Amino acid sequence: MTDTEHTGGGTSTLDRELEELLNNEQVEEGDHERFSHYAPKNKIMESALTGKPVRALCGKLWTPGRDPQKFPVCPTCKEIYETMK
Repeated sequence: MTDTEHTGGGTSTLDRELEELLNNEQVEEGDHERFSHYAPKNKIMESALTGKPVRALCGKLWTPGRDPQKFPVCPTCKEIYETMK
């Protein structure tokens, strides 16, 4: 088979499909009650790899998985973070 006969999707297709899926994330019922939380960056990265929950500055234990830009910042996390500066 030559390069022009190749009909498979390849990684660029998978990357594009994943990007479209992430960009089209639907707002679900109850999302108005959700906040973006502050937590150590290394813990968030570890959670992305392992699925292990993270403890936010406010004490909430959660597994990051949604785009934090789509939600307001947790007021308690923000207050604690500002006192740490």
